[in-house]
This record gives sequence, C-alpha cells and structure tokens, in this order.
Amino acid sequence: MAMGDGLAAESGGYTFAPASSTVSGPFQFRILGPDGRAVTEFEPEQTKLMHFYLVRSDLTGFQHVHPTMAADGTWTAPLTTPAAGAYRVYTQFVVKGADEVLSRPVTVPGDATKTALPAPSATTSVDGFTLAVGGKVMAGMSHELTVDVSKDGRPVTDLQPYLDTDAHLTAFHATNLAFAHLHPQGKTGSKLTFEAMLPQAGDWRLFIQFQTDNVLHTAAVTISAA
Repeated sequence: MAMGDGLAAESGGYTFAPASSTVSGPFQFRILGPDGRAVTEFEPEQTKLMHFYLVRSDLTGFQHVHPTMAADGTWTAPLTTPAAGAYRVYTQFVVKGADEVLSRPVTVPGDATKTALPAPSATTSVDGFTLAVGGKVMAGMSHELTVDVSKDGRPVTDLQPYLDTDAHLTAFHATNLAFAHLHPQGKTGSKLTFEAMLPQAGDWRLFIQFQTDNVLHTAAVTISAA
C-alpha cells in the first residue's frame, strides 16, 4: 500500500520527471532512479505497471489513466485535454517491492473558473446509479468504508471486475490535494468494502470507479475525516 500523502516529487530515491509543466493532451514523463537514470523495470499494481492521475485544484477534471512506456523509460499518459486551470498529476507505481506515489503541480493554459466543492454527503449518483457511502473515518487510522451500489432502487450485484477487483477508489484532500488510494477488501451483495487510511483530517473528494456491461463509471462524493 502506498504510504504518505503523495505530494512529494521525490521519494525512496525515485524522482517524478515530467517533460513539461503544462498539459495540452498526452503527457510524457520519466521516473528517475537513485542513479539519475530512467527506470524501466516496474511491477504490476492492480494489473498495471503505472497508474496516472490528474485532478484540478478545485477537485474537478479527474482523470485516471494507464500510460505506456517506451524502451528508454519515457511514459506517455493518454490524457483528454482538460479545462484550463491549476492541476496536480500523480504517478503510482511499484518498483523493487516498494509502492510509490509521486506528484507535481501542472497547469492547463487559459482562463479558469473554479467550481465550489460539494458539501460532504452520504450519497452520490452517476449514470443512473446511486452510491451510498458508509463508515466514519479518522485521519491517520485505518477504518472500514463501505459503498452500496443501487439502480432504480434495486441493489446492483453484478459489477464486473475493474483492474482485477470490484471497484477502484482514490481520494484527494480539499485543501492541498493530498492523495490516498483506498484498497478494496471485498464485496457482499451490492456493498463494497474498502480500507480507508486518510493521512489528514478535513474534507476529501472520493472518486469511485466501477464497471457494468463493459462500461466504466466514475462517481464523486465528498466525505469528512475527523
């Protein structure tokens, strides 16, 4: 499990080295090792060698993609050009058994209009699905968080595997964009269970990704950690 808050560009001797500090489409970067050279050997994490996230400072514009790596260690993340504004990009990977999350701030040129963060809520909806979030979370401690998925008032029990699990959940802090990956613990009927370890108190924006009928859905909801 990745530790820390994901806000550092360097950790464990590894450095996140983007080719640019602006985003206008596909985004290239390298991960440099302790010797200053590009790392080319990574280990799979939830079926992928690299997870790449982008989120705007107001916690809109979320993207989670899986880059491809060239022989020289240059990764290309297939981003959809986002709206103008200040963003942060995150790389999550495993190398030599160590799970790392490194990030840097980037910008998308143009005039930006911020969106107010929705208040904490126990429910959210996307694409006709309703998700009910349960469990109380305290910063710095491991807690159980549940997500119950329904549609038209009926429980959804036929989720398809996504990244070799029932769902994928990432969280970003409302103030400084600290990162957390909530690991799935299993599913009972329509209820998904995650291990929630949030490093800071305050409001967090959760992005819950799940798949049905070969379609990936991404729901967002705000929760508060004491």
